[in-house]
Amino acid sequence: MHNLDNIIDKITFVKGDICDFDEVMNTLKKYKIDAIVHFAAESHVDNSIKTPFVFTQTNVLGTHTLLEVARQVWGEGSDNKFVHISTDEVYGSLKEEGYFTETSPIKPNSPYSASKASSDLIALAYSKTFNMNVSVTNCSNNYGPYQHHEKLIPHMISLALKDEKLPVYGQGLNIRDWLYVEDHCEAIDLVLHKGKKGERYNIGGHNEKRNIEIVKLILNRLGKPESLIEHVTDRKGHDYRYAIDPTKIHNELGWLPKTKFEDGIIKTIDWYLEHPEWLAK
Repeated sequence: MHNLDNIIDKITFVKGDICDFDEVMNTLKKYKIDAIVHFAAESHVDNSIKTPFVFTQTNVLGTHTLLEVARQVWGEGSDNKFVHISTDEVYGSLKEEGYFTETSPIKPNSPYSASKASSDLIALAYSKTFNMNVSVTNCSNNYGPYQHHEKLIPHMISLALKDEKLPVYGQGLNIRDWLYVEDHCEAIDLVLHKGKKGERYNIGGHNEKRNIEIVKLILNRLGKPESLIEHVTDRKGHDYRYAIDPTKIHNELGWLPKTKFEDGIIKTIDWYLEHPEWLAK
């Protein structure tokens, strides 16, 4: 909630469960909602390995609940927009070459990515079967201010500031494509207003980095020694590489990421340094 403090007077916050059909139905009717941008999800792979059923419940059944309520409230064939936010992890793992495109096979490797792949397919099925105005976006790893402390970058910053060990899976050679949060938001806004019905859009930052590079960069920026790095047993089913080709969203909607990783990561680290209360929560 605290990341909404500066705009709380402009929004109506409803605390509820997206799996609660009646509650979702009442909310859509009461506030006359005519567009849904569906971010709500369990999203941490480690947690999905520990408690996989929670991910199926929220990501699959929750998404299905939102779609069915929207269908009943808006009616089939409505122009009202439903944007389903998803992840590049639904495509599985890449080797050294190649990129994920919108036509890449769906090959998830974790309970998290499998639950998101399922929700993607349900969303696209509602567009086809019920003629709903649904678009799906699949983004690469986000970073920036206000991110939950369980994610890699804020987690490593928090540990480093306390001079605690920074656990790195295996040798830290896994590769991720990093996308600055403001660039992602701009892309979603374009999909909301201009995205085509029944289409999937890949959103990537063209910023591929190995995990160990990220950790060392954070330590260097904070003036901490690399001796804080502790290599630990690799994650089960750890995907090697993610990389997105954003050609479609560029050609159709004119989007490209504006933030170079070298600039975005510094802004991000400095933001957490200026907001120690965020990491303390």
